[in-house]
Order: sequence, then C-alpha cells, then structure tokens
Amino acid sequence: MTLQELFQELKSIGYPVAYGSFAKPTPPPYLIYQFAYSNDFMADGHNYMEISNIQVELYTEYKDLEAEKKVQDKLKELKLPYMKIETYLESEKLYQVIYEIQLIGG
Repeated sequence: MTLQELFQELKSIGYPVAYGSFAKPTPPPYLIYQFAYSNDFMADGHNYMEISNIQVELYTEYKDLEAEKKVQDKLKELKLPYMKIETYLESEKLYQVIYEIQLIGG
C-alpha cells in the first residue's frame, strides 16, 4: 500500500484528513498521517524491503470511542496491524490517539 492509497482509505472514514498538518485550522474530529521512520529489512548489505512506519493520528475534543472504532475498523479491514498510543494535549484541549502502522514496500 502506498501513502496515496492510505490517504484515500482514511478519507473514506468520513473525517478530514491531511498529511502532516492542515493549511488552516480544522475542527475535530480529524486525522493526520505522516511518515515517522523507516525500519527497512536489510539483506546482503542492502535495503532489501522498504518498511515505512506511519503514524495515523486521530484528534478529538473528548474521548471519542466511536471515532476510535471507525479508525481501528478501517485499519483492520486493510489488514494493517497497529500499535495505539493516547494522550491529552492540554495546550490544544484535544485528545490525540496515535496508531502506528507499517507500510511494506510502498
């Protein structure tokens, strides 16, 4: 799966989606996705298989279990295993739920 394909799939959830950040303030809930780091598979001294670790971030005004379920259901549908981290951003007054996924070869 490519980043563009991931973008299209995230859009289908029904929330605004952007890579990195929005150009102007966007009311929550919304999704941000971005490259975090690579974890390529190495063989014979070369990058044999690209593995990109991507963060999909859900921002909400309150603990929104329904929004989280929508994101998690989409990731499961796409067969993208994820690790989930949650925090409250006091300065923004928003909940941030980060789903770390891997795109292999994309």
